Amino acid sequence: MPLLDVAGLRKEFVTTGVFGGGVWTRVAAVSDVSFTVDAGETLALVGESGSGKTTTVRMVLRLIEPDGGTIRFDGVDWLSLPPGELNRQRRKIGVVFQDPATSLDPRMNVEQIVTEPLAIHRIGSRNDRRRRAEELLAAVGLPESALGKRPAEFSGGQRQRIAIARALSTAPKLLVLDEPVSALDVSVRAQVLNLLADLGERSIPRPATLFIGHDLAVVAHVADRTAVMYLGRVVEEGPTAELFSTPRHHYTSLLLASQPRSAPAAQGEPPAPVSADEPASAACIPPGCSFHPRCPAANPRCRTEVPPETATGVSGRPIRRFACFEPLE
Repeated sequence: MPLLDVAGLRKEFVTTGVFGGGVWTRVAAVSDVSFTVDAGETLALVGESGSGKTTTVRMVLRLIEPDGGTIRFDGVDWLSLPPGELNRQRRKIGVVFQDPATSLDPRMNVEQIVTEPLAIHRIGSRNDRRRRAEELLAAVGLPESALGKRPAEFSGGQRQRIAIARALSTAPKLLVLDEPVSALDVSVRAQVLNLLADLGERSIPRPATLFIGHDLAVVAHVADRTAVMYLGRVVEEGPTAELFSTPRHHYTSLLLASQPRSAPAAQGEPPAPVSADEPASAACIPPGCSFHPRCPAANPRCRTEVPPETATGVSGRPIRRFACFEPLE
């Protein structure tokens, strides 16, 4: 049984024009999203801005409520939990947000920040929490003297290490990483990513991870599996190495081609697919396959029908899945 099982998740928002004087518009932020995360596994959600990654994660965390679908976490119907029980169960999830400058309370010192989840869930005595904070700071490479300092006294990379220590304080079963290195300098990103990988290997049991990102080089470094989202839907999913080397959906191929190359293409290598068009708006999603206006292989069927999902796998478990009438070979 997966640790996290998301099925048919949907969310619409209703918006109006500038200053509230426009026409009401329904925005389909997430449409029929399904995925699983096994214990100890890392799944990445990737896609352009507006693809629905953050909305999906906010529903998993129950920061917003879905309009439809199911979420089961650690064998529990996550959406049916009343507020009190939900708060108790949340100790099983640790979250690291994108920008440590805004996710850490500037009025609190590091000890208060790291031990706050323990205090909220009434875990251990004050001395126990202090010892736990010391252990976590050592694990993320910060000295014990940092406990009495405030976030403003640290660099961006150090603040993100503090955020990671806080997320791990309750020994969660699931770690949610929302673009955890995108706000950091390039020189610091590798340090934080290596730290996360090292902590994952040393943690017993290793927490599962839901990683949200758009930098595919980072995703290739951290994720066991990757799900590609476009305009609120998962269009392709599979083992990261296999998906990156042999994409089946044209949008996945476009994403891979749009990443900066460290070296020029080899002689004779076919040109990468290029789309000059911008993504459609979630307030006006094209009919049929939502990617068809940008797809080099779109046919008349793509413009009128939503492609069904194709899954391939072994032992009844899908290894690759994609939704495309004209998949890449």
